[in-house]
Amino acid sequence: MCGRMANTLPVDAMARLFKAVPGNDVPGGERLNICPTESLPVCVSGEGQRQLRAMRWGFIPHWYKTPTDGPLLINARSETVAEKPAFREAIRSRRCLIPADGFYEWHREGEEKLPFYVSRKDGAPMVFGGLWQDWEKGGELLTTCAIVTLPAGPTLAPIHHREPLVLEQADWAKWLGEEGHGAATLMQPRPEGILQAWRVGQEVNSNRASGPGLREPLADPA
Repeated sequence: MCGRMANTLPVDAMARLFKAVPGNDVPGGERLNICPTESLPVCVSGEGQRQLRAMRWGFIPHWYKTPTDGPLLINARSETVAEKPAFREAIRSRRCLIPADGFYEWHREGEEKLPFYVSRKDGAPMVFGGLWQDWEKGGELLTTCAIVTLPAGPTLAPIHHREPLVLEQADWAKWLGEEGHGAATLMQPRPEGILQAWRVGQEVNSNRASGPGLREPLADPA
């Protein structure tokens, strides 16, 4: 799964990356420990142009009476996303791109959960495939999103059994629906050699932790 991420890209850099028009409230700057329910920069496509928008990380189905009326849906499993009532309409018509430097994953070893940081080997921004939805009740409007996840590929499998959908730039237009149908074919784990992962310190176990040291490789014991 993907439940924590890092993003240090300025808003203008993300807008250039996607060739998108940025909104005024898009979060940017150094954010090394982004948690669910926080605001994410998200690229969507419609009416002939791409837009970079701010969205709450945590998809809210339309039948929720309040944002906390059910489970927090930060991920959507690729195997069932087209069937689940919460996601089936969004995966057909409201797909999005979510940029990040990388994300954190935890490996369970006995009673201990050991954190890892995952990024692209080539140093490029990581772009997740997601889906989004507006939720409105009682005058409150939230634009929300979730990240699609897959069975882990060869790099991540030793750490965790799931991984987020990471899309290559050549596939962004298809995922956004700009090239017609076929987005389902993109829901595949990244081949070996695309991603890298390393152990980091347990400071990141706290959702209040911050700072560049969170993703530094854990020093080998002397």
